[in-house]
Amino acid sequence: MKAYEEIVDWIATGPSVTQVANFQASPAVKEKVANLIRKEKTAGLLPEEKSELDHYEQLEHIMRLAKARAHHRLAQ
Repeated sequence: MKAYEEIVDWIATGPSVTQVANFQASPAVKEKVANLIRKEKTAGLLPEEKSELDHYEQLEHIMRLAKARAHHRLAQ
């Protein structure tokens, strides 16, 4: 499974505002992304790996925005 698929699957379940605010990627995904970043800095990534990392980083950015908005809604 690609690193970003976990986030896509989770979004598809229709999480609550609280679930969005509290979302954390699984340890397995965090480790996979860390390995991709490490490999990118040392040996370089294959095109498929680069695509996976790029997609994950885009979704991570979207999740940060969603989490900020969720925290704002919860504070109201």
